[in-house]
Parts: sequence; structure tokens; C-alpha cells
Amino acid sequence: MSLSALTALSPLDGRYAPKLAALRPLMSEFGLMQRRVQVEVEWFVALSDAGFAEFPPLSEAAREQLRALVAGFGEPDAQAIKEIERRTNHDVKAVEYWLKSRLAASDELRAASEFVHFACTSEDINNTSHALMLQAARAQVLLPGLDGVAARLAAMAHALAELPMLARTHGQTASPTTVGKELANVVARLHAARARIAAVQPLAKMNGAVGNYNAHLAAWPGFDWERFAREVVEQRLGLVFNPYTIQIEPHDWMAELFDAVARSNTILIDLARDIWGYVSLGYFRQRLKDGEVGSSTMPHKVNPIDFENAEGNLGLANALLAHLSQKLPVSRWQRDLTDSTVLRNMGVALGYTALAHDSLARGLDKLEPDRARLAADLDAAWEVLAEAVQTVMRRHGLPEPYEQLKALTRGKSVTRDSLAAFIDGLALPMDEKVRLKAMSPSSYTGCAAALARRIEPPEPRSPAA
Repeated sequence: MSLSALTALSPLDGRYAPKLAALRPLMSEFGLMQRRVQVEVEWFVALSDAGFAEFPPLSEAAREQLRALVAGFGEPDAQAIKEIERRTNHDVKAVEYWLKSRLAASDELRAASEFVHFACTSEDINNTSHALMLQAARAQVLLPGLDGVAARLAAMAHALAELPMLARTHGQTASPTTVGKELANVVARLHAARARIAAVQPLAKMNGAVGNYNAHLAAWPGFDWERFAREVVEQRLGLVFNPYTIQIEPHDWMAELFDAVARSNTILIDLARDIWGYVSLGYFRQRLKDGEVGSSTMPHKVNPIDFENAEGNLGLANALLAHLSQKLPVSRWQRDLTDSTVLRNMGVALGYTALAHDSLARGLDKLEPDRARLAADLDAAWEVLAEAVQTVMRRHGLPEPYEQLKALTRGKSVTRDSLAAFIDGLALPMDEKVRLKAMSPSSYTGCAAALARRIEPPEPRSPAA
């Protein structure tokens, strides 16, 4: 069978491929190849600027030609590298050979071509490439997707700030809140989650086979290779230099990033389940779309599929993210290869996360509160005012206020009239009685509306460089 959206093993490259178009050029093997070319080029150019007599500074035309290879890197280039890899059976060496072949047309570049990949181990190229990939995916896909969900929630929190809703603790009726306040709670959690994701610094190293610049110093013993490597990593590649590594950068920062993404995903799982429940209770309706079918046999169904889809994909993402964060920082002695195949699945974990962001955004855009249903639930739950009455009784020193309200309400039907009759029989000041009897479940929402109006979506900020 030919490979297509229908025959792809992963639904990310099959059923859901159109939704992940922004992530594919960043986290695919193509994206890895392009970043490898970028790193090789920047290392090569930096060597020409290092002051070595054997490698004089490149001309501006040569620099432009090299960087054009990165900017114009396309699928034919990636395919050419794959053809070389079939011969070398080594993916990084294939990039080196491809790059040298592209330098052959220039006398200046061909003369210096042995400085391509000079003193580098494959992991000098790979770890920097992976860091660049994750940095771009975070800035261009992951955080914008999270921000889109948070912005929708914040807008809904403001619009529905005063719409009362019966709260439920342990699944039972509880003190009322507002729809907007419950959505604002999620936005507040996403503030912190986003900050954790954005704060992770992508580390990288360029220090040779076991982290000691052995080959570098063999070639130029008096040169400050650590300073040079730091300059390449931080100034030319925009990453953060890690001076202490084995052959590989230890991946601790990746684990931190993946854990932070997983925590944001867990918050969104909580949201998806709650919205699913509110749709089930009838608190939200979903806008209909012509032609859609909710069930193959039950024509009335309008299922909350977007939230179910999001929950499932967030769970898949977190399973992968957990393995990535637990496995990647562990490497036998100075290097084993178990991280290599695992790293190729970073895009899969982020892909399921991005897919869930898309599902949540679409689902939230369909929601409409059912005000009549919300009001009916509140009006059937006068027992929730027992909290208010017994608390006022405590203030005024009345005996056993909690116990009296427990006897009145626990497991019993409470109405406006029965509660008013109880209040009339209390030894409370008249103004307090009037105030308590004026309360209703829909008005007993505390400062929920003010809290909901105050929330703002996370402010998009550039992640740590």
C-alpha cells in the first residue's frame, strides 16, 4: 500500500494531518535535517571567524550562499540527504556529506570544506538541532495554541461573570457560583502553567565526543574552545550553553519542558471533563452545524465530541511526555543510544497536545449557556442557603446553628417558604431576617462575579531564550 492519509499508522499524519500543518515542518525528520544544516553552517562560519590562519574569514558572498542553504532548505534537499544516508547508514554524516557537496561549486567554500563538522561529534549537531526544534515549536505552535484556549475561556468568564450556577461538591448540590467564575478558575491555572512552559531554557553543548574538547585541543591546543563553543551556542544559535556534559547534553531541560507541558495538559483534561459534565447536565448547549450527525441510530444526539477528543489526545500526549521526561535524562556512562529513537517522538507528543488545543478551541466556540436550565436547577436547591443562615446565626450567638440547619435540611426537601418559616422563628434582629429571606440560590454567589470579571488571559511573552 502507498503511504497516504488513509494508510498512515499515526492519526497525526492521517486523519488529523491538516490540523498539524504548522507543527510538521518544525518537528518532523525534515525539520531535524534543516536544523542540522543550520548548526553545521553556523559552526563552519564561526570557525572562519575564529582567527585561524588555516581558515580565513569567509567572504560575504560565501556566507550568504551558506545561509541560503538553510533558508531555502526543501524536501528535495531532505530527500538527497536520505539517499546519502542509505549509503552511510549514518544520518548526521549524511548531512555533512550533503553540505560538502553543495560547497563544491564555490572555489572558496570547497577549499575550506574539511572544516565542515570540524571536531564535532554527532551529538554536537543533534542536541543543538533538537533544542532549536523545541524552541520553535514552543513559540510558534504550543504556546499560541494554549493562549487561544485561555483567551476563549477569559472572554467567556467575562461574558458569563454574573450568570449564577449551582455548584457541586462530591457531585451534590453546594453553594452557588457563577459560570464565569468557574471558567476564570481555569484561566488562573493556565497563567501559571504557561509561565512554567515559557520559562524553561533550552540548553545545548558543542564540546565533542565526551564533553572535554579532546579533538579541538589536539588541533589548536592554545585556543579557548569553551568560550568559542559558548559563543556559537548562545550568540549564533540563540540557545543557552551547558558547559558540563557527557557525549550528550543530559536532557534535563527537556524533561522540565515536557513536565511543564504535561501539567498544562492535566489542567485542560480537568476542563474537558467538567465541560462534558455541564453539557450532560444541560447547563451548556452546543451550536449545531448543518449536516453533522451525533449518533448513527439516535437522531437527537448532539455529543460533546470536541471535549472527548481533547481529553483523549491530552491523555496520549501526557503518556508520551511522561516517558520522554523520565527516560531522556538517563544515559549509561558517557553515552548510549536509547535516547535517539525516543527523541524522534517528541513531535508526536507535541502533536497530540496541539490537536487537543484545536479541539478545545472548537468546542468552546460552540458552547451556549442554557439560562433556563441553570435557573431551574438553582430554584430546586434552596437547601444551599442553610450555609448562609447557620453562619449568620453563629455571628449572633444563637445556640447550635449548624445542628439546627442540619435537622432542617439534610436529606430533606427545602423550599423558599419552609426556609423563610425557619428564619422567622429565629431570635435574630429583624433586619437580618429580612436580608436572609431576601436571599435566593441564584443571588447567593458571593464575590464570584467580581472574580470572574477580574481575570485576564495569560499575556503572551517570548519564552526564555
